[in-house]
Amino acid sequence: MPRQFFVGGNFKMNPSTREQKKDIVKILNDADVDPNTEVVIAPPTLYVLSLADILRKDFKVAAQNAYIKNSGAFTGEISPAQLADAGVPYVILGHSERRTLFRETSELVAQKTRAAIDAGLSAILCIGETLEEREAGKCTQIIETQLQAVVRVTKEANWSKIVIAYEPVWAIGTGKVATTAQAQEAHGDIRKFLHRVVSPAVAESTRVIYGGSVSAGNCGELAKQPDVDGFLVGGASLKPEFVNIINSRRA
Repeated sequence: MPRQFFVGGNFKMNPSTREQKKDIVKILNDADVDPNTEVVIAPPTLYVLSLADILRKDFKVAAQNAYIKNSGAFTGEISPAQLADAGVPYVILGHSERRTLFRETSELVAQKTRAAIDAGLSAILCIGETLEEREAGKCTQIIETQLQAVVRVTKEANWSKIVIAYEPVWAIGTGKVATTAQAQEAHGDIRKFLHRVVSPAVAESTRVIYGGSVSAGNCGELAKQPDVDGFLVGGASLKPEFVNIINSRRA
């Protein structure tokens, strides 16, 4: 079966008021969008449940983070079991901002991924290289190292609950975008790795989406690449152009 196109909107720590949130949601609720695209919106944790209540029902919500434990003395952390109990289907894990700002290692991201899956969640697993790593020719090595940590703690069946988001760190929030050739090459390498290390079936079925300064202006060409199965969108998900990105593969 063909992989369903997937577009995620990562609001990060935005918007700053509930009224702004309602304005964004109204644009999405009123939009004519491709029914063949799975759309997932990840607002700040404080807004996840209230957004789910007012968001159109063909869209899903996601948390932007979750911890490795379901309960306990972990002040400020988010429980994967509580997210699942609240009906939140997805969680973003391993975003480069958490890897860099909060020093999350690939091993911790892998533990979080396993905990999320065990709790019944699906994970949007973020991976990607820095500019220095790309210029040193280490892109494939970095991607494989980040994925290998997850492979070590998961089973083949678990990969049906994972969407891989390839986000080159140098392209996030910078206005720089990987060329279509760069994106396709990285996504192809990810699929080859899954084929070799997990299974051919997982390599074929796992969705690999692109993130990094995605906009209405560049999404069309990126969406045409055979191994680009969608997008994880940051700043543009807060703007009306997000609708165009959702529809980037519309016939």
